Amino acid sequence: MDETTGDPGIGRPGTAPELETSLALDSDGSRIAQARHLAAAFLANVKDRYGIPVAAATVEIVQLIVSELVTNARKYAPGPALLQLRITGPVLRVELWDSNPVAPAANAPDPTRVGQHGLEIVAAFARTVTVEQTPVGKRITADVLLIPATA
Repeated sequence: MDETTGDPGIGRPGTAPELETSLALDSDGSRIAQARHLAAAFLANVKDRYGIPVAAATVEIVQLIVSELVTNARKYAPGPALLQLRITGPVLRVELWDSNPVAPAANAPDPTRVGQHGLEIVAAFARTVTVEQTPVGKRITADVLLIPATA
């Protein structure tokens, strides 16, 4: 596991802190739990160290989104993947890059279908979800409000 944390905006006059962390993932599916724990620890650190408000429900939502994205990357991408978490203002951006260039597509709702609900779940909880192809693979980005409007 390769984990890095940085806060390049801290200490620069006139800039809001931009906090981020990342986790390099290999083809080992056991990293899903590590990614979930990383997300929870990152959000706890943001709240405790920098006083940025984070709703308790947001931590659970982010862990679910991370779990779905990492699971799908491990299931459908043949090579490495990279999870990045970045806070800018009131939003946490969850980015997952993987080596499979095929963009996921949400299936039509079907309560009898077993599995293949990952993108539906992410879209249901994220403020926005985007998929972009990269020179090698794709990047899926989900933005989540740290304090939901209904909180």
